[in-house]
Amino acid sequence: MNKLHRYWKRVVDVLDPTGDWLALVPIRLLLAYEYGKAGLMKFNGENWFGNVQENFPFPFNVVPVEISWFLATWSEILGAAGLVLGLFTRFWAVSLIILTIVAIGGVHWPDDWSSFAELWKGYTVSNKGFGNFRIPLLFIAMLIPLLFKGAGKLSVDHWLSKHYK
Repeated sequence: MNKLHRYWKRVVDVLDPTGDWLALVPIRLLLAYEYGKAGLMKFNGENWFGNVQENFPFPFNVVPVEISWFLATWSEILGAAGLVLGLFTRFWAVSLIILTIVAIGGVHWPDDWSSFAELWKGYTVSNKGFGNFRIPLLFIAMLIPLLFKGAGKLSVDHWLSKHYK
């Protein structure tokens, strides 16, 4: 048992410092791809927020749809770039969490539900009348470690923190 413990400690001693550099990179890159793709679709598409603005939570439901569209588009595009670089990661994480909460309320939340079991039917990818908030909720769950831990050592944020104390 003591040998197993020593072996495990050696493995952990290698994984911990490597994780400081690499653990958050796949999350950053995946989120950057998804938000960047959504932002570019908005940038190249037509503003459809007018159809769902009344579903946005306050105060976003009173912001003109042109401003909401502009802010969502550029938050996704610039946030994706920030996540790739690990630049202002905590700022982009909180910004994208807010954006995603608004998107869940405006687009992905079910129109009507009367029980938790009925609401839970919306935890899906395809909307069959019960909403489809699974992917946005997973994005929020992936953004939370970036908010609390930052981008990790393989990031511009880490480099800046070392050079500008």
